[in-house]
Amino acid sequence: MRNIVMKEICWRIFGGMSVAKEELTVLVVDDQPGIRRLLSEVLKDNGFLVATAANGYEGIKKAEEINPGAILIDMKMPGMDGIEALRELKRLGQSHKAIVMTAYGELDLVNEAKEIGAYAYVTKPFDIMALCSLVNEIVLGGHRQEQLLIG
Repeated sequence: MRNIVMKEICWRIFGGMSVAKEELTVLVVDDQPGIRRLLSEVLKDNGFLVATAANGYEGIKKAEEINPGAILIDMKMPGMDGIEALRELKRLGQSHKAIVMTAYGELDLVNEAKEIGAYAYVTKPFDIMALCSLVNEIVLGGHRQEQLLIG
């Protein structure tokens, strides 16, 4: 029953487009449990399948397992940060549409994320619905690369 409902929700959200399950999966990587929970709930309410990871190492492992349509990843995390995780995924031949989240808004980190292929960045605190729209656009927008600042 859940799969039928999910297909109907996705059909409505994506205007009748046929979208693969993997493309609808978003991986949220953040060391703050509250951020992971909030993003997970909102993205699920908007028709996405969501997986979460608490750090860069866990994020790499999950990305390899599920091949998500998009990754929301925090820049600053203990252990392996978001930039290192994205760099490692790229080294492993994994190509993912990533949105980098930062509370710092440091231009050098944002430029570094851009250089390794981040599609967008957002500053915390962010407008949750604008972030959802951005995920929608990135998942369904093909291979267009752009950097956006939402905050």
